[in-house]
Amino acid sequence: MYIYGKNVAIETLKKKKKINKAILYKNFKEEEILNLLIKNNIKIKYLEKYEMDKIVNGLHQGIILEVEDYKYVDIEELLIKENPLIVILDHLEDPHNLGAIIRTCEASGVDGIIIPKDRSVEVNATVIKTSVGTTENIKIARVTNIVNAINELKRQGFWIVGTDMNGTNYKKIDYKGKIAIVIGNEGSGMSRLVKDNIDFIASIPMYGKTNSLNASVAAGIIIYEAVTQRELG
Repeated sequence: MYIYGKNVAIETLKKKKKINKAILYKNFKEEEILNLLIKNNIKIKYLEKYEMDKIVNGLHQGIILEVEDYKYVDIEELLIKENPLIVILDHLEDPHNLGAIIRTCEASGVDGIIIPKDRSVEVNATVIKTSVGTTENIKIARVTNIVNAINELKRQGFWIVGTDMNGTNYKKIDYKGKIAIVIGNEGSGMSRLVKDNIDFIASIPMYGKTNSLNASVAAGIIIYEAVTQRELG
């Protein structure tokens, strides 16, 4: 897999993830990255910008790294803490949304993310670039069936909070303890089976003419409400 961008490169190099090679623009002069490449004994190949543009479809900023595919974790690895806060993504399709949500989850201290294997965007180069490399700092589990994962969390004492337009004001829900927050698909929201298996529906009040928010924006609002409540005890 190719990943790209200066911030992504720095995060990846600092984590000492296995890197097969680095592809740089021939006039690349970012000293921190160059020093990290040398320190980690990474093979470097220099190309013209137009040659790099053929390798990845995105703003590479003069650096592309060839790395192993993203390594997902087992769901059990998300449950190590006493009262984890988990985010479940119900078949998101936009890699930019997934990347933005990963960045928010990492910044807010969420303990892990669950995504489905089918009919969902995976962690790819666009996701990693949008997340600014924070995929290296958060655990993501990929499961065969979201409903089964939800029911397993329930058996382990989790309360499941879904997000939808017709529910309880998100600020009036108690997010303390073991909590999993479900963010639905960008267009259709939560699937029916998922909605049938949640405990609470959190809604964000709309005061303008817009009746919905982008999935990553809605996720950020509810995640930070949960984090704030948990910090206040």
